Amino acid sequence: MLARLSQNCLHALTGGYQTTSLAFSKGVQHFHGTSPQLCPGLSQSKTLRFGIVGSGPAGFYTANLLLKKFGEQVHVDIIDRLPTPFGLVRSGVAPDHQDTKNVINQFTRLSQDARVSFLGNVTVGADISLASLRQHYNGVVLAYGAESDRKLSIPGEGLQNSFSAREFVWWYNGHTDYAKLPIDLSKCQEVTIFGLGNVALDCARVLLRDEAVLGRTDIARHAQNALRRSAVKRVDIIGRRGPVQAAFTAKELREITKLPGVQVHIPQEAMQLTEADRAEMKASRIKKRVYDILKTACEAPASGVAQRHLHMHFLRTPLELLPRSPECPSVGSVRLEVNQLQQRQDGSQAAVGTGAHETLPAGMVLSSIGYRTEAIEGLAFDSRRGVVMHREGRVLQENGEDAETGLYVVGWAKRGPTGIIGTNLVDAEETTECIVDDARQGRLTATQSTTEAFRQELARHGTQVVDFQGWQSIDAAEVAAGQGASKPREKFVDTQDMIRLGAGM
Repeated sequence: MLARLSQNCLHALTGGYQTTSLAFSKGVQHFHGTSPQLCPGLSQSKTLRFGIVGSGPAGFYTANLLLKKFGEQVHVDIIDRLPTPFGLVRSGVAPDHQDTKNVINQFTRLSQDARVSFLGNVTVGADISLASLRQHYNGVVLAYGAESDRKLSIPGEGLQNSFSAREFVWWYNGHTDYAKLPIDLSKCQEVTIFGLGNVALDCARVLLRDEAVLGRTDIARHAQNALRRSAVKRVDIIGRRGPVQAAFTAKELREITKLPGVQVHIPQEAMQLTEADRAEMKASRIKKRVYDILKTACEAPASGVAQRHLHMHFLRTPLELLPRSPECPSVGSVRLEVNQLQQRQDGSQAAVGTGAHETLPAGMVLSSIGYRTEAIEGLAFDSRRGVVMHREGRVLQENGEDAETGLYVVGWAKRGPTGIIGTNLVDAEETTECIVDDARQGRLTATQSTTEAFRQELARHGTQVVDFQGWQSIDAAEVAAGQGASKPREKFVDTQDMIRLGAGM
């Protein structure tokens, strides 16, 4: 099934790059641009209705493919719990990566298609159950991403000033759930970040970059004010394994090593290679490129004018977060165990503790070890892997064998929070092929509902829907508010304010 990707799609896969664990391409050529490939075997008078839960890239790519596959025979409702669309393009991409957000223009054109409706401020599981939602559609596609975190599961994780990287990212991006996160950088000189991925680099870059540069982006006003008062002089990035196993992309890593006014520190011994390391790099040009960037940064002469410092530590496992004092419940330092790499039988390498310990000062800790998808009531869910149980995108029943009728999954809820834009495209293609096949075989859910009937049910439950026209009113107000501050927009961070704007109040 994966082999059916078009040449345009394959071109898009090679052009994508990763940002905050989610990648977006610049100018995806196949998006909403070719003639529909109608699904044979369906009545030409029958309009199929699909509901997509989640308005991030996985959801929009799936919507686009459904329009192509079914032509004028389809209507797609894109449903999101927030009054704003675009998922992690809005709340996950770092504010100093404005070009990456241009994919919103493509999603906006799709949303203006008469066959597509956006229904924001609708929480599946609270405003409407999954079972009730399914009655309104021939098929429902779950694309709701990952809104929780993997835990460190170590003593002290609950201390004040200990956050997940996701919380920090949503805080500086103005996500309505985290606008009031209690972050005070005015007395914090050292920040420790656990994790060797792009989200960790994003957090470090925002903490270390000149606030005046961030002030010309769409960073949330409360975060901009906190960074203006920041006392942070040092950021420590810590990973359990070595530089060859780091999950950074070369683009993101190169950017932070070139950050003005920032000195990067990497111990020489951290760059020593095992034979297994050399084999990994020989098999992966990406790993080789990342290692070379780290080695160059390691060997660069110290700058006498650096105002801030980035320290990268490899082969270290967090053991405990320690308070500043017995009387102060805020994090003050982190205790680490030194690791070494041991080769497994399959050739991979595991980080094994040596028993040696280190302690680093830390006024704030960010854990960037992975996002996690949450279950919806009534949904078969693999809690160990943190994904919806499925087979090639068809959601399975709780017995783990039979497929639910008319229920599908894409994106992070399908595979976990990994991959680049190409992975989302493959997800959408695979799942959409299952939908097309089920439509041909008559295996979709029967419904006589409409978008208006769905909205009426939500209204009876007191849910005030924000449609795409309402979002455009919010968007216009944000852009206008940003003009006076030379920003592309000033985000609203209060849900009720956005609902009022979306309703024209």
